[in-house]
Amino acid sequence: MGVEIKIVPDNATLNRVAAQEFQRLAESAVKERGCFSVALSGGNTPRSVYSLLAEQYKTLPWDRIHIFFGDERHVPPEHPDSNFRMASESLLSRVPIPEQNVHRIHAELEAAAAAQEYEQQVREFFHLMNIDWPRFDLVFLGLGDDGHTASLFPGSAALSETSRRVAANWVEKFQCFRLTFTFPVLNHAAEVVFLVSGAAKAEILNDVLKPAPKKYPAQSVHPEDGRLLWLADQDAASLLQFTTPSVSQ
Repeated sequence: MGVEIKIVPDNATLNRVAAQEFQRLAESAVKERGCFSVALSGGNTPRSVYSLLAEQYKTLPWDRIHIFFGDERHVPPEHPDSNFRMASESLLSRVPIPEQNVHRIHAELEAAAAAQEYEQQVREFFHLMNIDWPRFDLVFLGLGDDGHTASLFPGSAALSETSRRVAANWVEKFQCFRLTFTFPVLNHAAEVVFLVSGAAKAEILNDVLKPAPKKYPAQSVHPEDGRLLWLADQDAASLLQFTTPSVSQ
């Protein structure tokens, strides 16, 4: 499938459209297979989406929804920088989801051990053999100012990882490890949705979406047999210099 780009008027609309996509995919997956698997992203943009889900989508089949994390900071779950803490405060503690349905990265462990433990969680949930890749129903991703996504940063070793599902990725500019899904995991998802909001992301979004040689990690996300949707508000899309589908909702 090709790249889909949906431009909406503002951040509030982006939150609503993202939440509606979550609802659509969750209800469809539960109806078809009895279970919905989603990998959440960190950052400010998804926080607003999660809060909206908690406020207006409490009737979703939360007992059949399984939450994973596309990446995590190498910090304990109560740390202010923890993606798990953000998701818990904005969403997970506010909806009737069973505790066993939330599959967090145990980032309080040593980095390599945390990556290995999370890989085992993923293997067990998806009943994977050694060469298999998980197929998430939905992966939410963000876009960093440097073109990173998840914790796949420019110049980092995990960009070339082709055998592991989860990597302890050293990020030189922060002088720390991050735990992250690898590109093969992202690219085996049924649907990947990038959430991009605000004028500060306009330049990098324009660069990443140019039909040019790959310069940024986010450009390596291309589901092999799934849908790739870039969902951006008008401020983030203000510099796009080529024809894109524009949808106001």
